Amino acid sequence: MTATPATRAPLGIDDLPIREELRGKSPYGAPQLDVPVRLNTNENPYPLPEPLVERIAERVREAARHLNRYPDRDAVELRTELARYLTRTTGYEVSAAQVWAANGSNEVIQQLLQTFAGPGRTAIGFEPSYSMHGLISRGTGTGWISGPRREDFTLDTAAASAAIAEHRPHVVFITSPNNPTGTAVDRATVEALYEAAQAARPSLVVVDEAYVEFSHRESLLSLLDGRPHLVVSRTMSKAFGAAGLRLGYLAAHPAVVDAVQLVRLPYHLSAVTQATALAALEHTDTLLGYVDRLKTERDRLVAELRGMGFEVTESDANFVQFGRFEDAHEAWRRILDQGVLVRDNGVPGRLRVTAGTPEENDAFLAAVREVKSLVGDGPTPPKEQSA
Repeated sequence: MTATPATRAPLGIDDLPIREELRGKSPYGAPQLDVPVRLNTNENPYPLPEPLVERIAERVREAARHLNRYPDRDAVELRTELARYLTRTTGYEVSAAQVWAANGSNEVIQQLLQTFAGPGRTAIGFEPSYSMHGLISRGTGTGWISGPRREDFTLDTAAASAAIAEHRPHVVFITSPNNPTGTAVDRATVEALYEAAQAARPSLVVVDEAYVEFSHRESLLSLLDGRPHLVVSRTMSKAFGAAGLRLGYLAAHPAVVDAVQLVRLPYHLSAVTQATALAALEHTDTLLGYVDRLKTERDRLVAELRGMGFEVTESDANFVQFGRFEDAHEAWRRILDQGVLVRDNGVPGRLRVTAGTPEENDAFLAAVREVKSLVGDGPTPPKEQSA
């Protein structure tokens, strides 16, 4: 007998004809819980200053008068201002022709993989690292290769170069500072991995600098000189305190910028997005002042956590990885029970906390003192890394 609609089993993802490499996977995401202190998604805790809010309103109001027309397809004014920002803050001269912008750095990564990778091609990242690199690779049909890190989460240049030589990937991801560990990559390592990538294929090398404004180290942007297959990606979500804007961008050789436009959707950046980003770029100095506050708070978290006896990974970002816990998820739950939400990334024995305001950080430190009993004496068994 044919089942009636009322008696049919509920339809699930596995009942759909989705691509095989997507079966059993989970979407990227962190818990969005209503708790007093949320320090799990690396957001900038400071709201945009009122003068900037007013300037955004002015620019959006002007853009709204022309919403019957498509936006500037090539976002020329925005790319020009992003290039000016990069030049001013790094000392390395960047032109608008070297810059491309999209809806968050994730769309930048997606466009790069659509252009330079895809079915029959591969990408490599050195894990634990930003899990969206692997997720977007799978989403574009790109084979994903997990490369090695040392136990202290730094990159071993020789081991990473050997992995590139062995697998000959089409795209190489280097995240500096790295998420979730906070570790930065030095210039010499990137130079060596770029050379290894060019000898292997040659390959596109993407340096993800989403958190670079929080780093003690200089940007690796100047490495673009003489390296046409190098890309540096950035975001306005973190240092600019504009996670809700969804604006990411890259700097590279102009030919790379021309190439990604082969796959970008028409008019992909709305007029409202462009107007808001331009307003934020007018207030760079104020926003970077908040970054200085967060760097101070980040360093305070490192010092206080170490003072409590925790093992803390060196951080150049606006977050701190700490442990080691016998049961990291249980530690996460106990911290949550006290109204503080941190991140359990699935890195064995460790949690990650975003640097918040001084008051938020005080609340976190008070909560974490209550879970010290869960700290283990040595490495914990590895488990599958979550997004």
